[in-house]
Amino acid sequence: MSTPAAFFDLDKTVIATSSALAYGRQFFKNGLITASQALALSYAQTAFLLQGWSGGQMDSTRDKLLEMVAGWDVAKVAEIAQTTLHEVVTPAIYEEARELIAWHKRQGHDVVIVSASVRDLVAPIATELGVDRILTSELEVRDGKYTGKLLTYNKGVRKITRVTEMGYDLGQSYAYSDSETDIPLLAAVGHPVAVNPDKNLAQWATDNGVPIRRFSNPVPLFPHPNPWVTAGAAIVLLGALIAIFWRSPLLPGHRRT
Repeated sequence: MSTPAAFFDLDKTVIATSSALAYGRQFFKNGLITASQALALSYAQTAFLLQGWSGGQMDSTRDKLLEMVAGWDVAKVAEIAQTTLHEVVTPAIYEEARELIAWHKRQGHDVVIVSASVRDLVAPIATELGVDRILTSELEVRDGKYTGKLLTYNKGVRKITRVTEMGYDLGQSYAYSDSETDIPLLAAVGHPVAVNPDKNLAQWATDNGVPIRRFSNPVPLFPHPNPWVTAGAAIVLLGALIAIFWRSPLLPGHRRT
């Protein structure tokens, strides 16, 4: 098709949080995870928000989350994501991202959220933003429950493969992301933009003349105080309990890259 598209990564590009980790409190309240698992999710989210993750760290956390969700009822997860969206995610949507999505729609561009997170968590956010098309990771479902097997992992080069299959004019299209893992997607479009980029993406953007944008609303970075993490508590935890963080079963490895 000749229509240009605008492709948006989700976490730290459209929302100031991790869509895969943000629902820890709600999953705990609904009996899907234990208190210790909820705490580990909160620790992992804190590390992600403060320093981001490399591709290897994303993969490690993915594997731990897959183990956790095995046996969860699909309908229950979708219900939690939908009913708690305005508590967990909506206040974390960057105002700049909302405005940019609205601008692309006014230009007649198709807006597509392209995320490594799973469909059941991304779909309600897309609806909130008025976005009709999403490309996500897909989990295997059997008898209404997640098996813990990943059918499609929508990360890195997989994103560009799926985007290409959609048939858009990539030379006239836009892409927005914060992560070095999305460099293949950014490099494939005519109008790439690095949003709140990690170190490696910022370097790539500078080297290739790619615009860098900083989305700063909402603030503070942690929009939802909860029993485990607030902005102040996160700093204390990172300083005083760093050893616990790196031993947490959900934290992606012991070394930063």
